[in-house]
Amino acid sequence: MQHPYSEIPELAQTGQSIGVLRIPVEQDVPFTPRVRAIVDSPEFQRLRQITQLALASRVYPGATHTRFEHALGVYDNALRYLWQLGRDPRFVQTVSVYDAEVLIVAALLHDIGHWPFCHPIEDMALPQMPPHEVFAREFVGPGTELGNILTSVWNIAPEDVLDVLVAKSNSPSSRLRRSILSGPIDIDKMDYLVRDSQHCGVPYGRHFDRNRLMNSLIVNEAGDGLAITSKGKTAAEMMVFARYVMFTEVYWQHAVRSATTMFARAFFELLPKLNLNALFRMSEPELIQTLRSTAEGSDVAVLTEGLFGNRRALFKRLAEYSIFQEEPLYRALRQKSCSELVQCSEHLCLRIGRQLNRTVGRLEILIDAPPQHREVEFRVEIYSRSEHRYRPLREVSPIVDSMAKTQFDDCVKKVRLFASETLREELRSKLTPAEINALVHEIL
Repeated sequence: MQHPYSEIPELAQTGQSIGVLRIPVEQDVPFTPRVRAIVDSPEFQRLRQITQLALASRVYPGATHTRFEHALGVYDNALRYLWQLGRDPRFVQTVSVYDAEVLIVAALLHDIGHWPFCHPIEDMALPQMPPHEVFAREFVGPGTELGNILTSVWNIAPEDVLDVLVAKSNSPSSRLRRSILSGPIDIDKMDYLVRDSQHCGVPYGRHFDRNRLMNSLIVNEAGDGLAITSKGKTAAEMMVFARYVMFTEVYWQHAVRSATTMFARAFFELLPKLNLNALFRMSEPELIQTLRSTAEGSDVAVLTEGLFGNRRALFKRLAEYSIFQEEPLYRALRQKSCSELVQCSEHLCLRIGRQLNRTVGRLEILIDAPPQHREVEFRVEIYSRSEHRYRPLREVSPIVDSMAKTQFDDCVKKVRLFASETLREELRSKLTPAEINALVHEIL
C-alpha cells in the first residue's frame, strides 16, 4: 500500500531528486532542489552566524553549533514524524498533503526570526522586544525573497507557514501540526536535546530512544495533538529525564547562568543606545562588537569584556535559592520582572557597601531569576491497544508522575546571586551565608 505522503519529494525513497546533506552526528538530511532554494536564501544562511546555545560556549567550549544546523535537524525530524503518522488514518484524514508540506517548510523555518542571543533577550520580557516567532514575518512574509520562494517553488502561501509558527487559525489540522512543532514530544526538542548534548560533550541528552519514541507516535484522543502507544512509554520517560538533566547540567548550570545574567544586565543597560531594527538583522559577531563598542568607557564594559574580551571573567556564585533552599527568598525573587530584579540588585549593592563600609559598584552584584513564562509541561496521552483507552502518561508512569507533582521550572531553574570574583571572596571572608540572606530579605 502506498504511503499517503509519498508524493512529497522530501519523503520519496527513490528518485534522482533526492540528495542528502550531512550534519552531525552522521545524519543524512534529504536535500531536494526546493529545499536547497530555501537553504541557499540569504535569510536562511544568516542562521549560520547565530549559535544555538549562545553563552553556553563560555563554559562548554564545543557548544558553538548554529541555528542553521539545528533547523536542518528539525526539518529531518518533521519528515520522520510525517512518515510515521502517515500510518495513522486519523492523522491522514486531518492533515492533507498540502498541510504536510506546510509543516515541512515550517520546520525548516521555525527559527528564521531568531536574532543573536535571542532567548536570553526574550527571557527579559522587555516591552519593546517582539517574540522571535512574530519577527519571522520580516523574513517570510509576502514580498520577501523567502516568501517568493514559497510561492513560486513550493506553491505554498507564506501566510500558511506563518500560521503554524504563530497561531492564528484554530482548525484541527493547525493544532495538530503546531503540537508537532511545539509540544511535549515535538520535533524541536527531539533535535536539540541530542544535538546540544553532543556538542557540549555531555551524555545526558542522548540517553533516550528517539527511534522507539518516533515509531510510537499516533494522534491523541481529541484528534488535535500527538500521543504515543504503550510501546513508547519507556522512551518517553527517558526523554522526560533527559530534558530534566540537560536543564540542570547545561541550560541552567550555574556558570552558564552567570554568563547569561551578565549578558542580560549589559543588554538592559545598553538598550537605550541600541538600534533594535538593525540588531534584529545582525550576525552574532556583529552584535558582540556593537555591545562592546557601545559599552566602552562605561561601567558596563566590565560585563561585556568579561564575556567577550580576551580574558574571560565570569561573575561567581554568591548565593543560591530554590524550592529546597531558602524557599521564601526563591518565591519572592522568581516572580519579579527584569527591571525589578535590576532595582533589587542595585539596592543590594548599596546595602552590602554599607556593611563593608566602602562603595560597591552598582553592577558588582547581579540577580538571576527564572523568566516569568514557563516551559512546556510534559502532558501527553498514552494509548493502550489492549484496553482501547487513552490515559495521561503521568497516570501510568511513576517517573513522569513524580516530576509532574512539582512544576518543572521550579525544580531546574534556581534563583542565584552572582558577584565579581573579588567581591565574592571579600564577602565570604566577612559575612556568613545567613547574613547575606538577611541582607537580601531587607531589600524585598
